[in-house]
Amino acid sequence: MPRTIQEILDHADELAKKFEDFDPADGVELPVSEYLLQRAALARARTERQIVEAVEAARADGISWAKIGALLGTSAQAAQQRYGALTETV
Repeated sequence: MPRTIQEILDHADELAKKFEDFDPADGVELPVSEYLLQRAALARARTERQIVEAVEAARADGISWAKIGALLGTSAQAAQQRYGALTETV
């Protein structure tokens, strides 16, 4: 299971590629519950990518970690620990 932001983003890209390359003619049928779980995982990965991009833009605009943390429903320290390393290198 991915742990770092970069691993999550890489995993999201892998999942997106799998969905884009899926060929229903392959005869692979999934139970509805498995399909829904796959869709939810992909949606979560895409959402995480959107959050990272939004945090990058916010930091580029000089928005504080305190404000970012508040908007994400967490502390400034938690937001910086989770997104800081990735956004500060961009």
